[in-house]
Formats: sequence, C-alpha cells, structure tokens
Amino acid sequence: MIPDNAFDSYEDRAHAEPFEWRALVKLMARPQPVTVEMVALFAIIPLYLAIGAWVQGGVAHVPEITVDRMIPVRPEWSVVYGSLFLAALLPAFVVHQQELLRRTILAYLAMWLFSYACFLAYPTIGPRPGEVTGDGFFAWLLRVIYSSDVRYNCLPSLHVAQCFLAALACHRVHRGVGVVAGVWAFAVGVSTLYTKQHYVLDVIAGMALAYVACRLFVRDFPRQAIPERERRFAPALALCAVGVYLLLVVGLWIAYTLDLAA
Repeated sequence: MIPDNAFDSYEDRAHAEPFEWRALVKLMARPQPVTVEMVALFAIIPLYLAIGAWVQGGVAHVPEITVDRMIPVRPEWSVVYGSLFLAALLPAFVVHQQELLRRTILAYLAMWLFSYACFLAYPTIGPRPGEVTGDGFFAWLLRVIYSSDVRYNCLPSLHVAQCFLAALACHRVHRGVGVVAGVWAFAVGVSTLYTKQHYVLDVIAGMALAYVACRLFVRDFPRQAIPERERRFAPALALCAVGVYLLLVVGLWIAYTLDLAA
C-alpha cells in the first residue's frame, strides 16, 4: 500500500520537470481506504429504487410550472444526460486528500438521506412521454435511459445535486477544474429538462441542495492543505473522467449498431 506522503519526496522537482505521467498513474492507482462513510453511502443507494417502487403504488405529485410545458423533448440531449454518472463521480478522479474526500462523501450521504425524506414526504412523478418517437442513436439512447431509471423521486434532483457537489468539491482542489465541472453540471441539469427526466423546480432544488451540503461539509476545507502535486494533476485527472465517458459512448454506439443489425 502506498502511503499518503509517498509523493512528498518529489516536491523539490515538481516545477523543474515536465509533466510526470508515471506519478499521475501512481496517484490514480493508489488504493483508497474503505471508510464507514463510504460503506454507508453505497449501502443506502438501493433505497432509491425501493422508494420509487413504493411511490408507484400511490399518489404522485407533478411539480410542473409553465416553463416545463415550453421545453420539448430533445433526444440529442440524452448523450449529455448520460454523462451525469461520470460528472457525479468526478471527485473519485480529482480528490485524493483523505480529509477532503471524507467530507465530500459525508456531503453525498447527507444529500441522499435528505432527498429520500423529500421523496417520501412529497412523492413525485417525472414528465417523460409515454413513448420516444423517431429513429437514430439519440432516440435509441433515450429509450435506454427511460428503461433503466425509475420515473419517480424527482424533487430534488439527485442527478443535478451530485454533479454540482462534485464540481464544488473539485473546486477546492483546482479552481479551473471546478469551474469547468460546474459548466458540465449545468449542462447535465439542462439535459434533465430536455430528456424530460426532471422539472425546472427539481433542478433548482438539486442545485440548492448541493450548495447547502458544500457549505456544511466541504467549503471550510483549506485549499492549502491540498498537496501541490495533486493540484497540478487535477486537470489531467478530470480529463480521464471525460475519456472514460467517451469510451462509454463508443460502447453504446456499438450496442446501438448491433441492435439495428439484430
């Protein structure tokens, strides 16, 4: 196991050498300790589906406003929507300082638990259409999204909340990465509207939830506690997440072409 200070000995050469890809790979491959917070977060995730199944049998609210009715279904936004999983997991690539990572996981955990309480207190049903019309890769991908996600548990949008919290956590490591991740999170929020996965109020509530969670758990973490090397590597680490999603899109395109040929 590589200790947390394994890279400290390189600091004297950090500004004298070209970008050190070997050190970057070592940082990414460094084992992360499994913490109680991490286990708790993964343990409660299945409750999302359980709550959705419970809501399905009762009365569900529709938090629709006028703007929602003005937004059409745009299947091409399904590609942006699909990136939310990598956008939400961006801290797994960028954040390596253990205390900041612990605080970020606690923030995620708090958001999930609060959202569950909202889903139970105010059950909602999403605005997706009965069927997706049209052909092509984007329409096919939107159908895949609809078939793999429950139509309930809308307010607040956990999709949006996680992406914005990820951006805010990454901002503690590297401001530029945080800004770009914030733009990514905003694009995901817009995509939830054009794919009819969420309402405008869901998106706003998700953004507000991420902000509150950041204020409670992440914001007071000092930037100077981030090792210089991890800060330097942050843009490349973020690009790794983008690369993973591009590979996933290629895989989905292959699945689409195979489905057409079947």
